[in-house]
Amino acid sequence: MRKYLTIIALLGSITACAQKNDSLTNTSFAANALHTGVYTTKSYSAFGSLKWKFATKGKIFSSPAVAGGMVYIGSEDHNLYAVDLQSGKQVWKFTTGGAVSSSPAVQGNTICFGSYDGYYYMLNAKTGKLNWKFKTGGERKVGAKGLWTMKPLNKYMDDLYDFFLSSPVFDDDAKNPTVYFGSSDSKFYALDAGTGKLKWVFKTNGIIHTSPALYNGKVYFGSWDTYLYALNANDGKLVWKFKTADHPVYHLLEGVQASPACSNGMVYFGSRDSYFYALNAENGTLAWKYNANNSWILTTAAIQNNTVYFGTSDTYLFVAADALTGKPKFSYKGNGYLYSSPALSASTAFFGDFTGKLFAVDLASGKPTGVFKTTGRNLNAATILKQDTLNFDHAAKGADNSLYQTGIEVMDKLYTLGSIVSSPVIAGDVIYFGSADGSLYAINLVK
Repeated sequence: MRKYLTIIALLGSITACAQKNDSLTNTSFAANALHTGVYTTKSYSAFGSLKWKFATKGKIFSSPAVAGGMVYIGSEDHNLYAVDLQSGKQVWKFTTGGAVSSSPAVQGNTICFGSYDGYYYMLNAKTGKLNWKFKTGGERKVGAKGLWTMKPLNKYMDDLYDFFLSSPVFDDDAKNPTVYFGSSDSKFYALDAGTGKLKWVFKTNGIIHTSPALYNGKVYFGSWDTYLYALNANDGKLVWKFKTADHPVYHLLEGVQASPACSNGMVYFGSRDSYFYALNAENGTLAWKYNANNSWILTTAAIQNNTVYFGTSDTYLFVAADALTGKPKFSYKGNGYLYSSPALSASTAFFGDFTGKLFAVDLASGKPTGVFKTTGRNLNAATILKQDTLNFDHAAKGADNSLYQTGIEVMDKLYTLGSIVSSPVIAGDVIYFGSADGSLYAINLVK
């Protein structure tokens, strides 16, 4: 993304309240409805052997969900897959009419997810049979003519970094459960989880690709209209909204793409405006913010022991900060963009980067304790990366960075590294994640 800032400059001068995961019956993106990213497991700190690898026929941006002896994940090949947790063999797949970049949520024997075909689906989690589907106003990527002033200026361009659709979350009402999600149609939906009937809808002024967090009777989500919203979870009435920064003319540093996480009476989220925010969850007042130095923050924060952890885009940093004050505790630099949200064990953070590396970092010291490399990274890093690090200009090999086509070609090249945008999930002594190489990986963890 920083190369687009360079273009613009040139043009200008011309502890978390985590829900336990042991039962593996109710799961959602980032571990739970609060999005704390905390998994109840032992103090695993490094990677062991590859347990298995399951191949799909499209890039994977979806994050896995583990429940009932299966791991579920979506792929750009239009399918949601159910894979046996132990063997890595396909149990079933459900085919939609579009890429599945939404991460599935599981409640009991049902699983919910969205597709670029404009539907959100509820399936039987054991059999993959359809319970119901709900049509939104349509799903699409963020984009514009001459996006970020790239050329040709009259061409409509999809945002190449708009990876995700909104991932659903269930409430904990056993008698009349509700499922919540946002849509590219700028609306936020609450549906009866049993029937798929609309309970209420809330309209924003931008595409919603964030995944909602539920906390103390409120539902929180961000929109590309630059606001983070807090709604009453029962009736959808606005409680408060918080505005992040605009970026007039260029619109590069604006919009909320990272999903919120809640703990300690606070809601935490990053923005494309290059700040990470901590707000009072009740009234939306700002407690503190972190300046990421003109780098997007697309990851969803993980929160444990009064510390919040998140990754940055162009500065490649994994950051740990005091959850109450925002005071930085440490940062660890990866080898490329960090779009994979961290998963926390008792002692270690696990997250991937855009060069196909999965990292294990000690939560106390910030020191690395292990690295796993995707198959694509092992094959292609030497020819694509510069000194083992992502460098857009190096990958472009002299092509004109002001052209949208250059961006497409470079991103396609980077994807051959097995870029990790999917957020990992820990279940027992195994970590699961998807990759742009089309594979779902299962890696044994060790102490």
